[in-house]
Amino acid sequence: MAILELRDLTKRFGATTAVDHFTLSVEKGEFVSLLGPSGCGKTTTLQMIAGFETPSGGSILLNGRDLRSVPARQRGLGIVFQTYALFPHMTVEENVGFGLEMRKVPGDERRRRIAAALDLVHLSHLSGRYPRQMSGGQRQRVALARALVIEPELLLLDEPLSNLDAKLREEMQLELRRIQQEAGVTTLLVTHDQSEAMALSDRIAVMQGGRLIQEASPFEAYDRPTNAFVSTFLGKSNAIDAHLEETRDDGAVLRCGDIRLAGPPSPARPGPVLISLRPERIELCDAAAAHVSGRVGERIFLGDQWLFKVETSLGELLVVRPNSGRREPEPGETVHLSWRTEHLRILAAEPAA
Repeated sequence: MAILELRDLTKRFGATTAVDHFTLSVEKGEFVSLLGPSGCGKTTTLQMIAGFETPSGGSILLNGRDLRSVPARQRGLGIVFQTYALFPHMTVEENVGFGLEMRKVPGDERRRRIAAALDLVHLSHLSGRYPRQMSGGQRQRVALARALVIEPELLLLDEPLSNLDAKLREEMQLELRRIQQEAGVTTLLVTHDQSEAMALSDRIAVMQGGRLIQEASPFEAYDRPTNAFVSTFLGKSNAIDAHLEETRDDGAVLRCGDIRLAGPPSPARPGPVLISLRPERIELCDAAAAHVSGRVGERIFLGDQWLFKVETSLGELLVVRPNSGRREPEPGETVHLSWRTEHLRILAAEPAA
């Protein structure tokens, strides 16, 4: 059952349409991420749900109740901002309990809920500290506890991890997912970080230019992107210009310059298309088994893996290989590349600029 429904939600600022007929349903207990580049409309969408922006059109339903005429303070939503917005003169306990105090929750009940929220985020032992005495990750958990203590129907997260360094951000992703699952709260996250969205979410809603481009599980969005934008925005991808010559129930025939390739079945019509191929799906092989050969132009060590840029007749291809400790090809070497047919994704060609 959907707890949140956005129906044709639209926001215009003068002649600019920031959110364009956006429709999305979020199920109870689900973790959904709005993912896209800066300026795609994801934060504006969140602000309309929170009540900080007024929609130009469409509706926002929370458990069937239309929120458009409900003031922000009366929507009962938990919100965690990018800056956390903690009160510096209040202790952790006082910060967490502020929303309950504003709601006139009785003292005994307030103390019980504060203690439960602090226990959930593993900060009970720091209840008497002030924000300035805490690390970034701890402050982020205080902000989460403050949002959760009011027992919201919906938790809104506005890039809450973006101010943390890379290692701490990775740790906090695991912590945030644990907290959300233990609390069982329906959560909507706004982020431009693809790995964050994929690590945390049950579903991802990819946005571009104010529109919803693809809505899917992280695996499906990554493995079966609907267009070139999703393919390149969600991780690294090779986009290869091709011509779809024929498509049958058992597969497709593609031509890339002088090279003919077999592809998976595709609903696309014959004509110009793009082939999407993930770098980790490409394997090194013997010359006889190769789809294409090329010369290593660049080799980059990433710790747990190697990234190669290989110059081929299909263009420059990115190839990712796990760091196995064995010798890897060096710049200037000729390598032979292959892949499984089902790992190719045939996408509509991008319109000419």
